[in-house]
Amino acid sequence: MSSTLTTRRTLLSVPLLLAAAIAVAQPAYFPPRGDWQRAEPSAVGLDAAKLADAVAYAQAHDNPAPRDQAQALAQSFGKVEPYFGGQIGPTRERAAINGVVIRRGRVVAEWGDTRRVDMSHSITKTFLSTVVGLAWQQGLIRSTDDRVADAMPPGVDLFASPKNAPITWEHLLRQTSDWQGTLWGKPDWADRPVGKTPEDWPNRPLHAPGSHYKYNDVRVNVLALAALQVLRRPLPEVLRDQVMDPIGASGRWRWHGYENSWVELDGQRMQSVSGGGHWGGGMFIDAWDLARFGYLFLRQGEWNGRQLVSRDWITKARASGPANADYGYCNWFLNTGRKALPAAPESSVTFRGNGQNIVYIDWENDVVAVVRWIDNGPALNEFIARLLGAVR
Repeated sequence: MSSTLTTRRTLLSVPLLLAAAIAVAQPAYFPPRGDWQRAEPSAVGLDAAKLADAVAYAQAHDNPAPRDQAQALAQSFGKVEPYFGGQIGPTRERAAINGVVIRRGRVVAEWGDTRRVDMSHSITKTFLSTVVGLAWQQGLIRSTDDRVADAMPPGVDLFASPKNAPITWEHLLRQTSDWQGTLWGKPDWADRPVGKTPEDWPNRPLHAPGSHYKYNDVRVNVLALAALQVLRRPLPEVLRDQVMDPIGASGRWRWHGYENSWVELDGQRMQSVSGGGHWGGGMFIDAWDLARFGYLFLRQGEWNGRQLVSRDWITKARASGPANADYGYCNWFLNTGRKALPAAPESSVTFRGNGQNIVYIDWENDVVAVVRWIDNGPALNEFIARLLGAVR
């Protein structure tokens, strides 16, 4: 290669390198309440045509399940519902597929009814683990390896049995507690029961805490009640004051519990919220507030100069658990070995809820994407592949 050609190529690359350096050096943008700056895709390093192709692909893959979430839940979990009284929390009919893409802090794509306040199903678990993290930051939970029983006041017997006594906060956060019992009228084995016949379900195999991963809404609700006992304030109130208001979220989101999940604490009646939507309830929220929540973690828990969520907590939440390398704290789904999302970096994470409700966080590409009600199966990975294919 001639020295002239080498020099010419070097000179051509200088503006690109300079632009990249300036982009890195610029302070992070944090959208004010009620607004979020938009940018042309090319201004933030995206190919507009390829981005449009990704959005069109998502729009063409609306989940075919019933939009009435009561009906959708009955279809998903109906085989056990007659045994436990069915849904005891609110549901509603959902919107069509919708979403938002954020790149380098700016909105580059939006489609569908992104203002619709819908159930988020198990993304609720990520809000719950975040609130537990706030209790940990404040020293109300000394260590996640502490036994939860030691933090419970007299009269709260969630962990009184020999089976449940060894359970730690870490076990509950990683869904490895194997907690045994009934809460709010729902036995632990009711969620995704194990066994060939209904007679087998109550006689499930037992596991030592920490040794076996099992995705289970009853045990997540145990975590929510334990956190309520520690914080001594309604969890939605803690979340609003310490996270959602500071990040400029709307006032329209609601975190519901069940009609029978009320307790008296310090002389006040409070509802213990649910960690998912299996029996109704959970977080009802729109795509924009989900985007803000995801963007908070893209920026390592910091928002406009305030460290709202500890970086140490985020490190813990993103770490693989010994019983499941693909799962951090609830509901941090990891991309270990790029098995969950082959198109995405291994470092990326998703907050996931039934339906599918997805918050995709990608530190390597400075991307947050909220995709609501996309079809199950390969559609999510294909959307991510097309989205990242737009990165220049």
